Amino acid sequence: MITYYFHVSKESRIKYSFEENLFALQGNLIISDFSAARLISEKINTVRREEGKFEMQVTAGQINALGLLHEILHLLIRKYEENNNANVFKSSFDYLKNTLSEDELNKTLLKFIEEFPPLSVFQNKISSDDYLKDITGNKDNSEIILEELILLNLENINPATYQLKELYNDEKLANETKYKEIIEQTEIFFENEPKIGGFNLISFLRKPIIQSPYNIEEQLDFIRSNWTDFIDESVLTKILSGKDLIHEDYKLFVQHGGGEKGTPPVPSYEFDYKYFESLKQKLAEGRKLSPEEYEYYQIETKRFTEDLDWMPRVVMIAKNASVWLFQLSQKYGREIKTLDQIPDEELDRLARWNFTALWLIGIWERSSASRKIKQIMGNPEAASSAYSLYNYEIADELGGESAFEKLKARAWQRGIRLSSDMVPNHTGIYSKWVVDKPDYFIQSKIPPYPNYKFTGPNLSDDERVEVRIEDQYYSRTDAAVVFERLDKYTGNRTYIYHGNDGTNMPWNDTAQLNLMKPEVRESLIQTIMHVARKTPIIRFDAAMTLAKKHYQRLWFPIPGTGGAIPSRSDYAMTRSQFDDIMPNEFWREVVDRINSEMPNTLLLAEAFWLMESYFVRTLGMHRVYNSAFMHMFMKEENEKYKLLIKNTLAFNPEILKRYVNFMSNPDEETAINQFGKGDKYFGVATMLVTLPGLPMFAHGQLEGFSEKYGMEYKRSYYTEFIDEHLVWLHEKEIFPLTKKRYLFSQVIDFELYDFIDSAGNCNENVFAFTNKSGNETALVIYNNSYTEAIGKIYYSCEKSYGEEGKTKTTSIDKELNISSFFGHYYIFKDYVSQLEYITSGTEISSNGFSFHLMGYQRKVLLEFREVYDVDGRYKKLYDQLNGRGVDSIQRAIGEMNLAPFHNSLTHFSTSIKFSKLLLALDYSNNDEVEIPKFDDELLTIINTLEHVSQKTIEKDILLISIQTDILNLNQFNNLTKEVLSSARPPKWMNELISVLHSNNDRERKNNLSFLLLNKILFKILQSISDEKINYKVFDQLLLWKPLFEIFGFLRFEDAGKYYELSRLLYKADYLLTNPDDLLNNFINDDLAGKFIQINEYQDKKYFNKERIELLLKWVLFNSVFDSALDYKNITKKSFTESLKNLFTGYKDILDRINKSEYKIENIIAATDISKPKHRKGKAVTKAKIKTKIKNKTKPIRSKKKLSETKTKKSKLTVKKKSKTGEKKKKSKKT
Repeated sequence: MITYYFHVSKESRIKYSFEENLFALQGNLIISDFSAARLISEKINTVRREEGKFEMQVTAGQINALGLLHEILHLLIRKYEENNNANVFKSSFDYLKNTLSEDELNKTLLKFIEEFPPLSVFQNKISSDDYLKDITGNKDNSEIILEELILLNLENINPATYQLKELYNDEKLANETKYKEIIEQTEIFFENEPKIGGFNLISFLRKPIIQSPYNIEEQLDFIRSNWTDFIDESVLTKILSGKDLIHEDYKLFVQHGGGEKGTPPVPSYEFDYKYFESLKQKLAEGRKLSPEEYEYYQIETKRFTEDLDWMPRVVMIAKNASVWLFQLSQKYGREIKTLDQIPDEELDRLARWNFTALWLIGIWERSSASRKIKQIMGNPEAASSAYSLYNYEIADELGGESAFEKLKARAWQRGIRLSSDMVPNHTGIYSKWVVDKPDYFIQSKIPPYPNYKFTGPNLSDDERVEVRIEDQYYSRTDAAVVFERLDKYTGNRTYIYHGNDGTNMPWNDTAQLNLMKPEVRESLIQTIMHVARKTPIIRFDAAMTLAKKHYQRLWFPIPGTGGAIPSRSDYAMTRSQFDDIMPNEFWREVVDRINSEMPNTLLLAEAFWLMESYFVRTLGMHRVYNSAFMHMFMKEENEKYKLLIKNTLAFNPEILKRYVNFMSNPDEETAINQFGKGDKYFGVATMLVTLPGLPMFAHGQLEGFSEKYGMEYKRSYYTEFIDEHLVWLHEKEIFPLTKKRYLFSQVIDFELYDFIDSAGNCNENVFAFTNKSGNETALVIYNNSYTEAIGKIYYSCEKSYGEEGKTKTTSIDKELNISSFFGHYYIFKDYVSQLEYITSGTEISSNGFSFHLMGYQRKVLLEFREVYDVDGRYKKLYDQLNGRGVDSIQRAIGEMNLAPFHNSLTHFSTSIKFSKLLLALDYSNNDEVEIPKFDDELLTIINTLEHVSQKTIEKDILLISIQTDILNLNQFNNLTKEVLSSARPPKWMNELISVLHSNNDRERKNNLSFLLLNKILFKILQSISDEKINYKVFDQLLLWKPLFEIFGFLRFEDAGKYYELSRLLYKADYLLTNPDDLLNNFINDDLAGKFIQINEYQDKKYFNKERIELLLKWVLFNSVFDSALDYKNITKKSFTESLKNLFTGYKDILDRINKSEYKIENIIAATDISKPKHRKGKAVTKAKIKTKIKNKTKPIRSKKKLSETKTKKSKLTVKKKSKTGEKKKKSKKT
C-alpha cells in the first residue's frame, strides 16, 4: 500500500493536536487512507471554526491530494535515482558544501529539523545534531533532509493548497537560513545532471504546478496524463480515487437542490449495429466479453415487453391520498377520512373525464420516524413522507385493506385501474426490515466522518432497536450520509447509509438497501409481486438508482467515477469486480418474473439520466418517465424536444410510445405555476393527450390549484377554490381527445413533420404530426411560442423501420390518403375550435398543408373525408372560405346556395323603400304618404326562393295577397281613427291603441317593421310549404342569417329573441278567443316553453314574465291584423265588436299572468276558474270571416312575363284620417 505524507511544522502539530501515530519517522504527516484524511481535516477545521476562520476550512480531498502529490514526487525522485543518476543527492550535497560553507548548509538542515522534526526528534529521543549525522536505511539523513527541502519548496510555491500552507510554511526557514540559496544552487546543480522528460529534475517536478497553479485536481490530472512512463498503474489508480474524494468534498460544502431544475439532455442513440452484431457472434461462439463489451451488449440488447390491449389506452391522474380526502371533506361538508368513503360522484367524474387509471400516492404504512423528524424540525402537522415506508400494507389511517379493496372494486366498475408506488431503493429508517433484517442495508461499523455524533432522540417504536439520525441535521448544519442503529440486545452499533441518488442531499428519513446481496433482491421481487396483487399498475420510485450502471456509480464507484455520495469512494470497485457480484440487472429480473407470473401488471419506472430508452428497450419496463416533456415545453426549448422526438423515431419509435408524459409531478412545481391557465397551458395539454405515450395529470391540475403538496402533507394549506371555467375548458377541449387515445397512443403510423416557412427555413417552435387507427386519421399542430407562425408541412422526418438503423420518410398527402386528381376535396374538423374546413387535394399534393398559427395556437384535425366536386360547388366554397373554418361545411354549402335568397330578403328589408313603407303605415303619421312600389324586390325574393326550393310558386297570387295585407294595415289605421273621432269613443279602444301603437317612436317603428316582415315572409314561406305549416323551414332555409342581420340593422335590442319569436309565430295558430287553450299551448308546447324560458327551481316551475307578455302581445298583433280580416268591407260596428272581443281575451290572459307569481302551477290552476262571459252572436269572430287566399282568386298561369300580366297594380296614395276625424284629400292613379 502506498502511504502519502506531507510536511507539518512542530507548531501546527501542537496547535491542531495531531496524534504522534499520524507521522512517519521523517516527521511527515501520514495519509494512510481516506478516513485519516477526514480525521486530519476535522481536527484542522475544529480549531479554525473556533477562531472564526470559516473561509479557511479544509477538506479531506485537499489533504489527501497534497499527500498524494508529495509522495508521487518522492517516487519520481526514486525512479530518477534508480534509472538515471544513482547517488545524485550525495553528489548534490557535496556540490552545495563547495558552493556554500558546510556550516551554512548544516545550519539550514538543522533549522529544518527543528521546524519539521522527525518523530524521534519530536519525542526528544534524539537530538537534531545526532539525527542529522545518522543514517536511515542505507542513506545519510542529510541527503534525506535535502530531498525534503526541495519538496517543501514545491509545496510552498503551490497556490492550489493555500488553505494548508500554515502546516508547511517555510517563511521562518527562509528568513533565518540559506534555504533559498540552497534551492537555487540545487537547481543549478541538476541543470548539469541527466535530464528527465527533457527537463532538469526540479523543473520537471514543478511542471504540474506551473500547468494548473490554482487547482490541485488538475495537477493530478496532468500527472496521470503525462507521467504514465514514470509512475506505476497502482499510483495512477490512486489518483482517480483521490479525485473522487475531492468530488465528495464538493457535495459536503456546496448546497444542492432548490432553484430551477436543469433541462434533461437530449438522447442521441449512438448505436453501432455492426459492432453489436459482432458481440452477439462472439457470445454465440462461447467467447467471453470484456467488461466494456459486456456493458455495451447489455445496454443495446432490444427486449421490449409487449403491451396488453388495455395498456396503450391508459390515461392517469395522480392523487395524494391524504390531501385528497381532506379536500373531499371540505367539498362535501362531511368527514371523509378513509378510502372507502370517497364518494361515487368523484369516481363518476373521473370516468366521465375518461381517466382509466388513478395513482394513489401515500397509501402504504409509513415510517413513524419520518413524521417525528419533521415534527422536531418545526412542522407539527406533518405526516411521514410517502416514500419513507414501514411496510407495504395499506395504512390504517386510510381504512386499511378493507377500505382499499372497496375503493378498488368501485373504481373498476367504472373502468378505472388503481396505481400505487413501490420504492425498491430504500425503506424508512424505522421499518420492518431495519428492525428484523438490518443486514439488508448498506452500512459500516464506524461513522464515515469523525465529526458525526448521534445523541438525538430515539426514532424507533420497537424496544429491540434504537435509531438516531446525526445531530447536525437538527441544527441544519449538515445532512449526514448515515444514521445509527443500536441493537439493544447485543449492544452492536451499525451506521446505515441513507437513501441517496447523488443529485441532492441524502434522504434522511430513509435506509439504503444493499442490492449486492441476492437475498435482498429476492425479497424485493416478492414485495413487488405483493404490490402487484393489489394494484395492476406499479410506479417504481427512483428506479434509475438501481440500474447497475448507476448503482455502482453511487455506492461502489469505479476509481475516477466516484464523488456522487460522500465517503463511498472508500468502497470503490472495478467494473469486473462489480459484475462478478451483480452480473445481471435487477430490473430485468423483476420484469421477467412479473411477465411470467403476473402479466396483467403495467410496470412504470421513474428514470432519468438518459436511462429512459434503456429502461423500456432493454430492461423491458412498460412505461418510463419523460421529464423532458415538461421541462422543454415549459421553457420553450422547442428545438431540443423536436430533436428528442426525431432521434427517438430514427432509432426506435417503440420508445416514444412508452414515455409517461406530464406537465407536473409530485417533485415539481404545479402545472398551473409552470404553464398558467391560458393558451399555452391548453396547447401543451393537447400535446400531452395526443402524442404517443401515457398522459399523466397531476393532483389539482384540472381544478387550477397552485399548491405543491409535499409528500408529508396530510392536508392542503392554501385556501383554493375549483376554477370551474378551467374544468369546463378541459371538458370541452381536452377530454374529448382522451376518448381517442386509441388514435394517438401508438407509433406504427405516427409521423413528425418539419414546419417550413416561406423562406424555406424550419420553424422549430411548431410541432406537427399525424397518427392513425384503422380508418381514422389525425393531424395535430401546435405553435409553442408567443410569436405567430406561417408555413406548411409536407415531408415527414426520418423514422426507423424494420431493423434499427434503417429509416424512411413519407409525405403529408400520403398519410392523409389525399388524391392529387382534379376535383377531389377534403373536409375535416378541428376538435379545438369545433369548426369544419375544406381543402383541395391537388393543392396539398403539390404544395403541402399550409397553416397560419397565432402564438400558442393549436389545431387537432380529425374526421377527414373525401368529396368529389361534380358541379363546382366545393371549389366555389373552397375559394370563398379561403382557409376559414365554419360550423358545418354542408351547412356552408347550403348557405352559399341560399345566399341569393338571403341577400334579396336583406336588401329589401333594409332598403329605402321599406323605410317609406313603414312611414306610410305608421299610425302616428297623419300626412298623405304614397305606398312605394316594391313588386320587383318581392319578385327577386320569390324567384331566388323558387330556385333554392325547386318548387313552383304562383307569383301573381302571392303578390296580390301581400298587397292586400298592406292595404288591410292601412285600412285598420283609418278605422281605428274614425272610431276614436266619434262623439263617445270606447275607453278600451285607447288602451288597445296604446298596446298596438306605442308612443315611443323606436318601439312603434320596431313593432311595425316586425309585423310587416312577418306578414311578407310568412306569405312567401307558405307558398313553398305543405298544407301543414312547418316552422323547421326556418332551419332549412337558415333564416337566422338574414333575420339577425335585418333585426340588427333595424336596431332591435335582442335579435335572437325576435328570431325565436318569429319562428314561434309562424308555427302556432294562437286564438285569443279561447284563453285556456292559448295558455295551455304556451305551457305545453316545447318551442313556446323555450321562448318563455320555463325553468325549475326547488321543484316548482317558473316562466319569464317579460317573455310571456311579449308573446301574448304578438298574438294580439297577429289576431288584430290577421290576413282573413277584410277591413275594407267590414262595418264600423262589426270592426269595433271584433276588436273588443280580441282585446278582452288579451286582458283576461294578461290578468292571469300577473296573478300567477310567474309560477306554471298557478297558470294551470287559473284555467279552471270560470271563463269570462262574451256576448253571443255580436262579435265578428275570426272564424266567421276567415277565407283562404286561394279561394279568393283563381290561379294565373301565363307564359308571358309576369310584369305584363299583372292586374290591379296601382300606385296608391294612402287615405289618412286625422285623429279629429277630418278627411284629407284622396287621389288615386290607375
